[in-house]
Amino acid sequence: MNGVRAVGIGEYAVSEDVNDDIKTYGLGSCIAVIVYDWRRRMGGMVHVAYPESSVNPERARTQPGYFADTGVELLMKEFTRHYSPHRRDLVLRLAGGANVMDEAGHFNIGKRNALAVKKELWRLGYGVKSEDVGGSIGRTVLLSVASGTVIISNGSNQWEL
Repeated sequence: MNGVRAVGIGEYAVSEDVNDDIKTYGLGSCIAVIVYDWRRRMGGMVHVAYPESSVNPERARTQPGYFADTGVELLMKEFTRHYSPHRRDLVLRLAGGANVMDEAGHFNIGKRNALAVKKELWRLGYGVKSEDVGGSIGRTVLLSVASGTVIISNGSNQWEL
């Protein structure tokens, strides 16, 4: 593709093209699950909005990436569709899960999303290497397929995960 593969809410992308970047914009309470195979130089990302698909089974059927309990498994199945990577070659990272619209913390969607994603990864036998979750700031996340570098930005600030 040779460019930026944008991942919207409930969407995912997987690429083996070292000229690609995979990017999602404006994560608030949503979580980006990022997976990278450093040996094959292959990357993937899903933008999860809610923890459980039971709140909207129809949406889960048509857009499984929207929910942690369906989106994480979808990403990992797509990522491993054509080959079986060694788990030690995979690096998983998380970003997002902020508390941006619920200052009183009544719903804790960001925290619930982060926990649901981790639970699903654990169920599938994967662990997270690093994360930038929580707080009260929105994030934009970019994965370089060439290097596996994950850059998070917020306004004029950016940092590596």
